[in-house]
Amino acid sequence: MNKNIPYYHNNNGDTMDYVTVLTRTFLFYVLITVLYRFMGKREIGQLGIVDLIVSILIAELAAMSIDNHEESVFLSILPIVFLVVIQIIMSYISLKNAKIRDMFDGVPSIMINKGVINFKEMVRQRYNIDDLLTQLREQHIKSISEVDYAILENSGKLSVFKKKDNKFGDYPLPVILDGKMQEDTLNDLNLSEKKIYDFLKVDKLKLEDVFYAFYQNKQLYIIKQNDLQK
Repeated sequence: MNKNIPYYHNNNGDTMDYVTVLTRTFLFYVLITVLYRFMGKREIGQLGIVDLIVSILIAELAAMSIDNHEESVFLSILPIVFLVVIQIIMSYISLKNAKIRDMFDGVPSIMINKGVINFKEMVRQRYNIDDLLTQLREQHIKSISEVDYAILENSGKLSVFKKKDNKFGDYPLPVILDGKMQEDTLNDLNLSEKKIYDFLKVDKLKLEDVFYAFYQNKQLYIIKQNDLQK
């Protein structure tokens, strides 16, 4: 070949690659948007540990499919849909079973109880004092002395109740949740299980009849399982 004659190559293959990438990107954009709608608003607004894992896997699978032009789109969509189906099923099971829900989602942890730091719980959650102070500053709280209660939610967000906002004594922390006694809350409130059972006996209720109950001003306030079905 004469080196003085310029050589032109066919760009049709490159053009097709660009079209494929853009098409797959748009397809997965629409697909993931629809699937997240099916999974519910909680997936967007409040990511738990399992939710975060599913989101990362979906993003990774979508990225791999966009990059790999030789693989069938159907083979890429299948594992994503399968993940979403698993997540929806597990969410439904968690809704019905408190033990499964606690295992996958965890339970909120009281980091400051009546103005006192719960160091034992901080160690268990591997949550250091710098983490606590940082999240307090983000909520414009200058000192721990201003805090009555601070609860680390399952999402990692710190919910804070200031002392000046508490006009009615203890905050209504749940002592019964979905038919299960909350032992940590009972310990924090210095309540015995017997006292809670005495309250239930007055209303002729069993523990499994209660969906949610909180203790405040020496009274037990109850939401029954039957109340949810009305």
